[in-house]
Amino acid sequence: MGLTAEQLREGLDAVAAREPKIARALDLAGYPAPRIRDRGYRTLLRTIVGQQVSVAAASSMWRKLEAELGEEMLAAELLARDFDTLRACGLSRQKQGYARSLCELVHAGEIDFEELPADDEEAIAELVRIKGIGRWSAEIYLLFAEGRQDIWPAGDLAVQAGIGKILGLDERPSEKQVRMLAEGWSPHRGAVAILTWHCYNNAAL
Repeated sequence: MGLTAEQLREGLDAVAAREPKIARALDLAGYPAPRIRDRGYRTLLRTIVGQQVSVAAASSMWRKLEAELGEEMLAAELLARDFDTLRACGLSRQKQGYARSLCELVHAGEIDFEELPADDEEAIAELVRIKGIGRWSAEIYLLFAEGRQDIWPAGDLAVQAGIGKILGLDERPSEKQVRMLAEGWSPHRGAVAILTWHCYNNAAL
């Protein structure tokens, strides 16, 4: 599971003690709520289903898939379905390719979501083997589903904008700049990332 409210508070307090602008953001906007997803391949399957479509469309596809495959949505069940069956659930050819890539790796035992490498970069490398799962999706999974405390999705535009807002920068910083800005916040960068999303559109700041 993701970072708990207590872990978020502890991590943010530790960073705020050495970064006054983080402390100010907490005073004005308050602590963010936890962002928690289930551990396991279903969460990444849902990520694939939701890529480049509206929330409503993704929810509709997910409901149809659940009805077709069963609540457990076993990888073997998806692999057993043909193109037209999955198309009727709303999955495009591209999404089917990504979903099958995920399910094939799971079914073959090549990815075990209960035993991902403890090293964050190694875990990211493992996840991006899945077609359609890039670094950002892997980082979000590790932060929200595993609660890895130092994940820092610097390529996320909202993280960039949120950090720019918190630090009072004139322009949205680049991914490289965001990585450099956060170096001193380790090992609590995951909590700061969640704070940036909380602050991104927060009128209090």
